[in-house]
Amino acid sequence: MTRLAAPYGSRIDRTQPMRFTFEGKSYEGFAGDCIASALAASDQWVLSRSFKYHRPRGIMTMAGAEANTLVQLPSEANVPADLTPIWEGMTVTAQNVNGSLRNDRDAIMDRLGRFMPVGFYYRTFMGPRQDSWLRFWEPMIRRKAGLGIVDTRAPHLSFDKVDLHCDLLVVGAGPAGLAAAIAAAQTGADVVQCDENPEIGGSLTYRRCDPGVLASLRAAAAGLANLRVMTATVCNGWYEDNWLPLIQGNRLYRTRAHEVILATGAIEQPAVFRNNDLPGIMTVGAVQRLMQHYAVKPGRRAVVLAGNDDGYDAAFDLIEAGVELAAVVDPRQGAGSSAGELRARGAEIITGAQIDEAAGTRGNKHVRRVRVGSRWMDCDLVVMAAGSAPAWQVPCHAGAKVGYDEATARMTLTLPDGAVHLAGAVAGRTGLSSAMADGRRAAHEALHGLGHSDLPNASSEFEPEAVAWAQKLTGHEKGRDFVDFDEDLQVKDLQNAIKEGYRELELVKRFSTVGMGPSQGRHSALATARIVADATDRKVGQVGVTTARPPTGPEKLGVLAGHHEPLERRTALHARHLALEARMKPIGNWWRPYYYGPESRSERLIHEEVAAVRDGVGMLDVSTLGKLEIRGPDAGAFLDRMYTMAHANQPVGRVRYCLMLNEMGTVIDDGVAYRFAEDQFYVTATTGAVARVQADMLFWNAQWRLKVDVLNVTAGFSGINVTGPKARDVLQALEGDIDFARDAFPYLHGRQGRLAGVPVHSMRIGFTGEVSFELHCPSSYAVALWDALVAAGKPYSLRPYGLEASRIMRLEKGHILIGQDTDALTTPDELGFGWAVSKKKPFFVGKRSIEMRANLGESRRLVGLSFEGLRNVPGESCLVLRGGNLVGQVTSLGFSPTLGHHIALAYVHIDDAAPGSRITVKCRDGELVEAPVVGHAFFDPQNVRQEL
Repeated sequence: MTRLAAPYGSRIDRTQPMRFTFEGKSYEGFAGDCIASALAASDQWVLSRSFKYHRPRGIMTMAGAEANTLVQLPSEANVPADLTPIWEGMTVTAQNVNGSLRNDRDAIMDRLGRFMPVGFYYRTFMGPRQDSWLRFWEPMIRRKAGLGIVDTRAPHLSFDKVDLHCDLLVVGAGPAGLAAAIAAAQTGADVVQCDENPEIGGSLTYRRCDPGVLASLRAAAAGLANLRVMTATVCNGWYEDNWLPLIQGNRLYRTRAHEVILATGAIEQPAVFRNNDLPGIMTVGAVQRLMQHYAVKPGRRAVVLAGNDDGYDAAFDLIEAGVELAAVVDPRQGAGSSAGELRARGAEIITGAQIDEAAGTRGNKHVRRVRVGSRWMDCDLVVMAAGSAPAWQVPCHAGAKVGYDEATARMTLTLPDGAVHLAGAVAGRTGLSSAMADGRRAAHEALHGLGHSDLPNASSEFEPEAVAWAQKLTGHEKGRDFVDFDEDLQVKDLQNAIKEGYRELELVKRFSTVGMGPSQGRHSALATARIVADATDRKVGQVGVTTARPPTGPEKLGVLAGHHEPLERRTALHARHLALEARMKPIGNWWRPYYYGPESRSERLIHEEVAAVRDGVGMLDVSTLGKLEIRGPDAGAFLDRMYTMAHANQPVGRVRYCLMLNEMGTVIDDGVAYRFAEDQFYVTATTGAVARVQADMLFWNAQWRLKVDVLNVTAGFSGINVTGPKARDVLQALEGDIDFARDAFPYLHGRQGRLAGVPVHSMRIGFTGEVSFELHCPSSYAVALWDALVAAGKPYSLRPYGLEASRIMRLEKGHILIGQDTDALTTPDELGFGWAVSKKKPFFVGKRSIEMRANLGESRRLVGLSFEGLRNVPGESCLVLRGGNLVGQVTSLGFSPTLGHHIALAYVHIDDAAPGSRITVKCRDGELVEAPVVGHAFFDPQNVRQEL
């Protein structure tokens, strides 16, 4: 193993060796090692094969910013080997290989490059036959395309979402970010700081600098209780109103900050020369990370390309780590400030030159030598200090504009004045003291935005930035000088795209796919802009970079989804249902009794439950109904706007049907509203829609600003529906202060009081078509009320009934279920619900839309169908035909034990909606059957029974 002795290796624990496998071979690393560092310590430098040419690829940045290091885990593809820690027994394989990583059969593609010029995929696959694309080319390309393998049997993981609020969010914990966070926290601001690395410090943890600076910053941060530091946390974008997603493992922090400081640093840029993609060719940061973080000796003999002074720092680090320094190649005319000291250590420094070409070992498995001018130098390590670009992605999400300073040859970012600030290298301050001073300046501005006054003036004096080396990108005559490592794009590819007429950068991107890979242009955008500018005789600033959109980097779908385990909700009466042998089924998140009794007798038991209600009395647990309290002086006016019926003039103590539409005039929910008082309503919603209904109410009132509060009390209240001809007898047998007599408690009225010692809201409604009283009580009283009803109902043979019996009885009455009998286009008129829409109100949500849709005319109507006497009965979703054409479908169907035959609700053509019309339905086996249209209710159409 090529490990360096301590103090190298700040992230590894040498007392905890760990074994893992890569490509079937066993390797050993230490706790804290990433996959790439552990493999590099064992001289395994090839990690993957490139996307197009299948060239060997390895470490380039050690920052997880390119496709070179993406590997496969058993249940996860595209894992960055240079960021992912190893664990005991880990199994890792390479991606994008045909055969094995060492002997990839598709490596022949590297020799066939001239047959795959840039944009070849747009215009090549036309023959030889007319169907050649579908039969030959597309299947072949699909087999070759894509990185990694999706494991459809991967185990479920736990994901989470958390809301996070703060005065100031600082993204990045390098020197600028730490200086900003500490300065802000010292004034008392509530500060959150995140960084993608497992420790704070950024470049201070691996670059050549005074270790005391990092120690003092860490000590200062640790001493501030109001500074929350979140390591291993990625800020994956910026959204409106300073909403930023912070991803820490499998947890998403939905973060809202008053002020934001982006100290995201700079992205090292690779040099462009022939074979610059060989394993062993790395950026300065990659080499220093390998040594300082993981104690890995990156090579034996190195050539350093020093386009800036970072290259000289790396040269000193390599010498101290025992790496032989072949030469420092400085493309600038004058040597760096440290050249004299480096020469004193015996190093050769070549100025005014650059690396023109690299050559590899057999199969290009590793760099073997490089050419500088006409001279070849043997080496197994090439270190590139070719400059950097500000990490522009998140700032651009926040409105930053990318520019280019021709005088210093540097990309620039400018942000409009507001609640987002830049600090450090991302703002062009690359020196240590300048970066820290810029962090304090950004904190000063953010604190002013938070309302802090009497702040000392922040320093605005910074070290002058040196002129960057702008490599001349003319291209090598033999190619393989890669600009985009993800897409295997060379200089000539971009030049040819421009020759094809694609002069604008966005078009160059789409034609060549530059910047479309996992790195999203991090290492190719600046070089591409320079190539396009040179080829079109423009300045780099005029070319710019392509639009950066969130997310900044990859994110798992599970992180976006959050909890993907099904959430289970149980009513307060769940144990009572189980004791009665209820067959429980999940309806949405709720477990509900489907019927009571053994499964072997399910059909008979359901019919008996229906008969018990029709002939006597039954009770149903309706606790899952959505329940909302609407309070405030504008409560009636608010409901008038939210629902189609009139509620502002609804008398206290009355219950009224509610129908809710969206802006398109589509029915999205229904329920009832019981007016407790002039300023208070109790509103029910469908089980699965209450969260959406509440959200819609809050959304609209954020615009209307009416004086109301909307409270979701679904979990706080339970409900029991007592229904049937003997329902009143059961309730009158209980002690209480509510008079359930017919005249004292009419239909569609409500009463509040106590029943069997339980406080209840009682509503007289008629979902089953029988005398029904819906009793709502605090959930803590639900069991006591249930037990009291059971005891009082024994003389009347009261029987609990389940969801299936309830479904059948509502079907017998022609009542709809939202989501089953409605779809994304259903209007009230299509349901025959014109009676539920107020014609006098000037406004309600969806009013204008239903009026406009009514002017277009109806094409369908929901009606009842009777299948009496039919042998072959269709099922739900079977098609309704008219003249052989599809006009609707069956939405609800069931066997009615009351009527003795099957009945259904279905959409039919508007001209066939009249009772008595004959409708053609296509059964599941293809047979066509006819059924007559029935009026709005199959059972008791005059509603005599529910008003007894």
